[in-house]
Amino acid sequence: MKFWRRLIIDFLVLFIVIRFSYNYGRWQGTGGLDLSLMRQVKNELEDKYLDKTKINDNEMKYGAIRGLVASLGDPYTVFLSPKENKGSNEDLAGQFGGVGISLGYKDKTLAVMAPLPKSPAEKAGILAGDLILKITDEKKGITRETNEISLQEAVSLIRGEVGTEVTLKLYREGNEDTFDVTLKRDNIMVAGVELEWLEDQKIAWIKLSKFTDSLLKEWPMVVDEILSVKTSLDGKNFKGIILDLRNNPGGYLTASVLVGSDFINEGVIVKQESRHGATIDYRVDPSRKKLLDDKLVVLVNGGSASAAEILAGALQFYQRAELVGEKTFGKGTIQEPENFSDGSGIHITIAKWLLPDSRNIHDEGVSPDIEVKGDKAQLEKAKAILLK
Repeated sequence: MKFWRRLIIDFLVLFIVIRFSYNYGRWQGTGGLDLSLMRQVKNELEDKYLDKTKINDNEMKYGAIRGLVASLGDPYTVFLSPKENKGSNEDLAGQFGGVGISLGYKDKTLAVMAPLPKSPAEKAGILAGDLILKITDEKKGITRETNEISLQEAVSLIRGEVGTEVTLKLYREGNEDTFDVTLKRDNIMVAGVELEWLEDQKIAWIKLSKFTDSLLKEWPMVVDEILSVKTSLDGKNFKGIILDLRNNPGGYLTASVLVGSDFINEGVIVKQESRHGATIDYRVDPSRKKLLDDKLVVLVNGGSASAAEILAGALQFYQRAELVGEKTFGKGTIQEPENFSDGSGIHITIAKWLLPDSRNIHDEGVSPDIEVKGDKAQLEKAKAILLK
């Protein structure tokens, strides 16, 4: 029985390793992965480890795969256990439990990409760019330094039962000391898009919090409402649109291309470059193009990341909008998620995002046309540009 159990585990590990390979034929050639040491270590643990109850074949399998993926040194390429993968899928769908933080990396340190609107994190004053050095859950008796864990492990530690608390040790640029923030977990709902009318319907303020799948249905309705109001005003007094991408951590590329297609007449919105140097162009959807003539200001900050900063950069490139605010986060790589039959999954960095002029924003970000600090001051500047 013991022999067959070992054989099954070895087979599963070998199968997933092969599944991750981009070229099976080359993997089979010279330099193939030797699993004999892994088998030897597992046998030693089973024969000699003190606490036999800690030896769990399933956890060993996931641990081995997680280590295999982590060896790439890319914090955005991660293997997810079934529980972690479930949380990731909920995040992209736009509903999950936690404190409302999108995570990324700054100089290889875990960082806040963006606090989500009306979340416990935003209410506590956490800012985009804050570095997270330690995560503590006293109820679970867990304290982890973030340099020891993966991105998805950090997500799992921060999330938890609604009403319970998690403490983050943070460092903020410009501060001499670190500081702790204790957050109470809540149900987090991410509204893809919100529309408000400012200055007696002279300005449409569109807040895009994240490019979720629901945005694909919501965005056309927002555009239709703007067109309806413009028609009722006979085009008079309508001064333009503020597209607010501040603290938007990105999401589905298709949603960002949809939004861009209503503001850009023609051309490439974003390029995808593979590891082989081949590029795929994502162009303006010719069936859209409904807001081409409206004056546009885009608000960005350090929490504008991935698809959000790519969209902002494209609008800037085509001189379709003025960018107001602060330099964006700088995440320009693409992760492809894939789910496995046991509920686990993997996010693999497969390509880079490039702006229409082939610029790579990764670790660089997009600089605004007009630099303004402070949320209120940024919005006031955007309104002033449209009203002048």
